[in-house]
Amino acid sequence: MELERSPLARPFPDMPPIAGVTLRVARARYKEWDRCDLTLVELVEGASVAGVFTQSACASSEVELGREHVKSGMARALIVNAGNSNAFTGHRGREAVEQSMAQVADQLGCAPSEVLVSSTGVIGVPLPKDRAQEGVALAMSAPTCGWAGAADAIGTTDTFA
Repeated sequence: MELERSPLARPFPDMPPIAGVTLRVARARYKEWDRCDLTLVELVEGASVAGVFTQSACASSEVELGREHVKSGMARALIVNAGNSNAFTGHRGREAVEQSMAQVADQLGCAPSEVLVSSTGVIGVPLPKDRAQEGVALAMSAPTCGWAGAADAIGTTDTFA
């Protein structure tokens, strides 16, 4: 679905790379669109993290796990899925999140609890495990990208980054 660019859109700011942060994007194809919809942010070992999460009582598995895992103050990666929020999906949604965390952790040689996951998009539909697995594999081997590429991949109904 192509949305008309908002008249409020400004050019994406020139943002320099950050040492210890590697960005990659891939097409998991969570929706019928031909664009990247999975972002992988790899963090250098020992990276400090903090998080702000929704206060909703109906939080997704990503939020529930993230709240727990961010307490350690350290992470090695962040996965962001666009097009499917994976919220209100029960055990099937949680399995998809845990699968993605384990897949990235295995590749980076860290604990799954060091991989944070975030998802945005349609509510009530479990994240398709097969597409998530393929998307993560593609992202792990994708060339690095800049902040504009990551911002574009995170969007759902946004009309500009």
